[in-house]
Amino acid sequence: MSTLGLAMVEAAPSVALRPYVTRLCAYREHYGSPVTRSEAAVPGAVLILAFGTPMEVGGERHTAFAGGLGDRFTVTRVTGPCEGVEVVLTPFGARRLYALPLRHLTNLTVPVADLLGPWADMAVARLAETLSWPERLALADRLLTARIHEGPALRPEVPWAWARLVASGGRLSPSSLAESLGWSHRHLVARFQDQIGLPPKTAARVIRFGRAVRLLRSGTPIAQVAAECGFYDQAHMNREFRVLGDTTPGQIHPRPGDEGRAS
Repeated sequence: MSTLGLAMVEAAPSVALRPYVTRLCAYREHYGSPVTRSEAAVPGAVLILAFGTPMEVGGERHTAFAGGLGDRFTVTRVTGPCEGVEVVLTPFGARRLYALPLRHLTNLTVPVADLLGPWADMAVARLAETLSWPERLALADRLLTARIHEGPALRPEVPWAWARLVASGGRLSPSSLAESLGWSHRHLVARFQDQIGLPPKTAARVIRFGRAVRLLRSGTPIAQVAAECGFYDQAHMNREFRVLGDTTPGQIHPRPGDEGRAS
């Protein structure tokens, strides 16, 4: 691997995979010296089917790894050349793929083999043998579709509540969701922790943060983003950005001449 830097190609998930995966990306990265990054919390579960030099994630070294949803940023460190496929699963894709309550994976990163057994080694080996990135992404799509559809089917109530929460930008209250479902608050929390890994109020914070980041990157003024996303004030917004993304709104909002380079 002679070229330094990061290269990536994305593909839209197939129709069968789309309810379960929001991002499918082949990548390769190699730098002249170690690179440390703070990875922001996202409203999904990250799966890395990689080969090459292990990556440090939260202080531990992993090659192919996975985790659940979280309510804090994660520090990663790339120390050598690696490549593979990055997948961002919806909570329900993760729940079906791993076939265990997602509360057991909240804020955790574990080797994929610990969750998926021999399937993980088979998937990584086949991806490594597939040199064409479009073919690698198509293979990942097929493997994930088959594996997820073998997992336990889920009842529709929590996916419905999650979709409403996402559509609102995290502004719907847990009490309104519970009332719409005819559930108690305790039952709603239990079901969210099983199928999403976060209680509804925490899930709403992560969704709201993601919406705020998108608005800032589009050039929306910081004060307007704070108001539209439902932060109490800019101080509240700053605190959330530090906890969830190890950043500030000002670091994300494009400045004149930046041309969107902030990340």
